Amino acid sequence: MTPFELEVRQRLEANGRDGELQATAAAFMKASTAPKYSYNFAWLGRPIIQYPQDIVAMQELIWTVQPDLIIETGIAHGGSLIFSASMLELNAACGGPVDARVLGVDIDIRAHNRAAIEAHAMSRRISMIQGSSLDAAVVAQVKAAAAGRRRILVCLDSNHTHEHALAELEAYAPLTTPGSYCVVFDTIIEQLPEGMYPDRPWGPGNNPKTAVREYLKSHPEFVVDDGIDHKLLISVAPGGYLKRVR
Repeated sequence: MTPFELEVRQRLEANGRDGELQATAAAFMKASTAPKYSYNFAWLGRPIIQYPQDIVAMQELIWTVQPDLIIETGIAHGGSLIFSASMLELNAACGGPVDARVLGVDIDIRAHNRAAIEAHAMSRRISMIQGSSLDAAVVAQVKAAAAGRRRILVCLDSNHTHEHALAELEAYAPLTTPGSYCVVFDTIIEQLPEGMYPDRPWGPGNNPKTAVREYLKSHPEFVVDDGIDHKLLISVAPGGYLKRVR
């Protein structure tokens, strides 16, 4: 570890102990959710619907892990697929896996979004499956795509109810290779006020964070990477960056 890397680690540890800093970040997350702050950003021309901090965190993970497959549930406008594909393109240019790919799964890939994704320069690294991420046939297709891959990173970002998120974890987290990550997005729902999502079936007590807590009880091969939380402070996935340690 270099002196600079040690300084970074010490700063992150200090962030984790700084109650005022944590509270300020939490206040921003609460204030920025209702006006749909995360909907204001795009990646290479496609809406990505993420906070910039999480985008940077994913860049760091993709560089560190050097995955040859990224599995994503939830496609929406396709910005995240384009982002992941562009990071794999950069990895390949720097000596990483040349055949790395992104596989996206969504129950409803709208025609105009599919057309825009397929027309994008990064589409050559992208495959998509339309169907419920929990459908046995879809899970089988994803597992077939994962066969033979050496380093797999998983991102779960579809239906945010406890039941669905937990079922996705059971189905897809085991595909995560040791040393890589399963990232569960929108765990922030647990920390937001009741009624923040009046038109959605999820909320405090019923969301990806509660699913992560349940999953980790019986899966010690995964641990929460608190260092990422302390680094980002502002994130839709607090406690959702799960590192597979064995």
